[in-house]
Amino acid sequence: MNLTPEQKAIGKQNFNAAMGSKLLRRDFLRKGIEQNLASGKGLGPYYFGYDKTIKERLRVGVLGTGDEGSVLMGAINPDFIEVLAIADIRPYNQYRAFHGDYYSDTANKVRCGLMKKYGWKTEDEARKNVKVYGPYQDLIKDAKSLKLEAVIIALPLHLHAPAAIAAMRAGLHVLTEKLMGHSVAECKEMARVAEDGKDEKGNKLHLATGHQRHYNILYNNAVEAIAKGVIGDLHYIRAQWHRGNMPGTDSWQQPLPKEAKPNDALSEKLIKELASWEKKVKELKAAKKPNPKEIQLWENKVAQKKKQIEDKVIADKAKQFGYTDKKIGSGKDIYDRPAIEELIRWRLWNRTGGGLMAELGSHQLDASSIFISAMHGGEKQYPLNVAASSGRLIFGNDRDVDDHVYCLYEYAAPGYDPKDPNNDRKKISVQYASINGNGFGGYGETVFGTNGTLLLEREQDAMLYKTSAVDDPAKVVANKDKATNKKYPVTITTSENGKPIKPDEISAAIGTQAFGTDISRGYTEEIEHWAWCIRNPDPKNLPKCHPKVALADAVIALTTNIAAREGRRIEFKKEWFDPKSDETPEGKKPDVKRYKS
Repeated sequence: MNLTPEQKAIGKQNFNAAMGSKLLRRDFLRKGIEQNLASGKGLGPYYFGYDKTIKERLRVGVLGTGDEGSVLMGAINPDFIEVLAIADIRPYNQYRAFHGDYYSDTANKVRCGLMKKYGWKTEDEARKNVKVYGPYQDLIKDAKSLKLEAVIIALPLHLHAPAAIAAMRAGLHVLTEKLMGHSVAECKEMARVAEDGKDEKGNKLHLATGHQRHYNILYNNAVEAIAKGVIGDLHYIRAQWHRGNMPGTDSWQQPLPKEAKPNDALSEKLIKELASWEKKVKELKAAKKPNPKEIQLWENKVAQKKKQIEDKVIADKAKQFGYTDKKIGSGKDIYDRPAIEELIRWRLWNRTGGGLMAELGSHQLDASSIFISAMHGGEKQYPLNVAASSGRLIFGNDRDVDDHVYCLYEYAAPGYDPKDPNNDRKKISVQYASINGNGFGGYGETVFGTNGTLLLEREQDAMLYKTSAVDDPAKVVANKDKATNKKYPVTITTSENGKPIKPDEISAAIGTQAFGTDISRGYTEEIEHWAWCIRNPDPKNLPKCHPKVALADAVIALTTNIAAREGRRIEFKKEWFDPKSDETPEGKKPDVKRYKS
């Protein structure tokens, strides 16, 4: 974006105003957080403009209650959503759906379970309110008798399209986890069924996809800052998601029950952990002053671990659900993968998952597109091209997805004309990397402008740096009142006068660092708004990540996978982003007729 001198002057004024308390609506957000809007109910109604409540809760079934499904249930606002049924073929996931995840404090915070969410005291009481299914197809067949209106889908990626299309053909609204589908053809099939679908009241079906950054207040404010010219000409975005996963400690390589695969490297982990945790319970009970809360916590952990081991009951059934055996490698270096391993570790296989770009990169490229759209008056922007490479540098044949991926994209800046030979001056570059083996730097996005820099970290902190000049840096520092030890919002110090700016005058950052409490990542808001759109049928009321937006995110991620596998540069075609066009990057035409009714 090439700003005029007048625009640059306005941008500088906007920056100064932003630095003075306008940026990121500090006062507004602080008041909201103090009122506990961020705990359980979300800031959406106050920030995005939909109603605080809906007259009648949306009656929902949840398909897939594993890691992500449990996160989505943990983000539900019970004033908006009534969960009437769940479906998952794993006993472990069914258990966590009700009780929550006690593997760690962090896990329990985001996966609190339906019992805690709705105030049910026992699982028996919960099951009187929530019917439990194995295969997701059985739940959809019973949708009418259950009086369901919608489903939330958090199944493995290869099942998103079949489940969503079956649900929409049954007249159900859908919110599916990202990526929208396993291929661009599938995404277009989903979009077409949604376009023609109606619910039982004759209203248009809503198909939303869970790219929650569309509902993250930090990202929304970053867009506002960019649109107002606060950081000047946006010319480069750097994003990354680095994880320290190593063989034996990979979060995607969940332990298997020993009976399912006796020779698995992690098969002993569940048994050893269970024995250790049972010993811990005995020690706590034998203490001179037993702590009932601590005993209950460890009893919950033991019960959960037993359910994880109980997944052995589906070892012989995995093939019935469509999972397959596979041998990977050649010669003496062959990895033997049973069907249950494809089920439990579905993210590690190309047939069931989409690798780093689908699971992680799609979120951050979605964010980058949002930032660049701010330079174009809010109009969704698609990349011009991508060059990528990837490889398996850390892990062996215990997977077929790569563990490293590196990408470089070019986007059009305002005024870009493909026929102009000088168009390199009107492009925005985006660099992305996702690796395993070293988690240094974590994950986040850095947006570079000619007048300043926006840094977004972990979806929970946003910081503004005033200048890019090495000799005049802006430094974000923590600030505490020495008398009260109260933590103030993060403040900014510049070398212009050499003096710290008082917290009451300025906050250059908001989020966990600034307020000492978590900012919603957007899950609660995306679910609330989806329910509100359904309750308020109007062509103008659309979930932010509706099919056309979600399709674009899928095109970017899946095309990048092709470029990375082939080690080449790919030019994006406009037709790939059009749900009505049959053209796809993988060369497969969409065909909704292939799905059985």
